Amino acid sequence: MDARHMLLYRQIGAKIAYYRTLEGMSQEDLARKIAISKSTLSKIERGKYNSGLSIATLLNIADGLKVELYSLLLCTQEELRVLRAQAEREKTKR
Repeated sequence: MDARHMLLYRQIGAKIAYYRTLEGMSQEDLARKIAISKSTLSKIERGKYNSGLSIATLLNIADGLKVELYSLLLCTQEELRVLRAQAEREKTKR
């Protein structure tokens, strides 16, 4: 998986953590609510659950957080700028 994709998974994970915090939920609370393990949710939030993250899981997370799925997937122009800069930095490290 390329660096850009990895950064997108991290961005999705950060949004999940953000909305979870806004709802006043712990990782354990959300994981229990959507029937996944806390460990799995932690990996998703850190962008480390790349290969197994399904649309169904994302839908369950969005429902559990009471947000629309697109809220987790769409990036603002500023977020895209940051993602591109991070991808460039990771490329130069290789």
